[in-house]
Amino acid sequence: MDFNELLTSLSFVVFTYDKHQITLLQLLQVPLYLFLAWFIITRVGRLIVKALKRRKVGADAIHLFTRMYFIISIAVLVFTSMEMLNIPLTAFAFVSGAIAIGVGFGAQNIINNFISGWILMWERPIRIGDFLEVGEARGVVECINTRSTLIRRNDGVHMLVPNSQLLENTVTNWTLIDKNARTFVRVGVAYGSDVIKVRELIYQVIAERDDILPQPKPSVLFEDFGDNALIFDLIFWVSAVSETDIRRRRSEIRFRMYELFNENNVSIAYPQRDLHVDGHLTITQSHKNQL
Repeated sequence: MDFNELLTSLSFVVFTYDKHQITLLQLLQVPLYLFLAWFIITRVGRLIVKALKRRKVGADAIHLFTRMYFIISIAVLVFTSMEMLNIPLTAFAFVSGAIAIGVGFGAQNIINNFISGWILMWERPIRIGDFLEVGEARGVVECINTRSTLIRRNDGVHMLVPNSQLLENTVTNWTLIDKNARTFVRVGVAYGSDVIKVRELIYQVIAERDDILPQPKPSVLFEDFGDNALIFDLIFWVSAVSETDIRRRRSEIRFRMYELFNENNVSIAYPQRDLHVDGHLTITQSHKNQL
């Protein structure tokens, strides 16, 4: 087969749509064009993402860019493919009307979550890496998709939260402005303890650690005269990305407090009761003969 015969074969009209002829050459060009164009788009996208990471751009901003980049690229590919096939946009008018009716009757939640996802990525009230409290669940945001947000809870379980729920309900973002969080450790010492010495020992625990923020300054409060103990609260600020990190530091501080109190003969209180009996109390003891 010579070149002219090949061109004649490729010019064969496969079908006609609205007086527009679709040839075999056009049907072969479109898949090849889509493959090459998508190959270039993905490679360019990876290069841009690497450049943004080198500039230390936030993960949520990179995520928003990649979403917009690929959506715009797909739209360009679709319109270009239709142009190559000589298919006018008016050909999809009926389909667009049917889709609009379907959205009106059965896809309100999907559209709501889709729009909410774009609001989250654009306004950035919630970012990738933020520590959230959604209802009774707490976790770190790993990904913000167009329909739902992926959150990894403290127990390691992944939770999918619809984007509309994050916008319509109250959500506590522990790291919206920064990663600083205030926490406290409560300890009770026995009555009769030297309260000044107790305060000095608690401050010593803080002075030995370099992961406690100097500002706001840590403070030790004599909280209350409890039923069984003198109550002290150690209030301090830390930079943490999760509740697990805060709990770990509180545990380490309690270990060190216990050690210092033992070394300085400070007793940690425990529940106890004094029993007063009016009148005479007779205690009898019976003995049984053992054969």
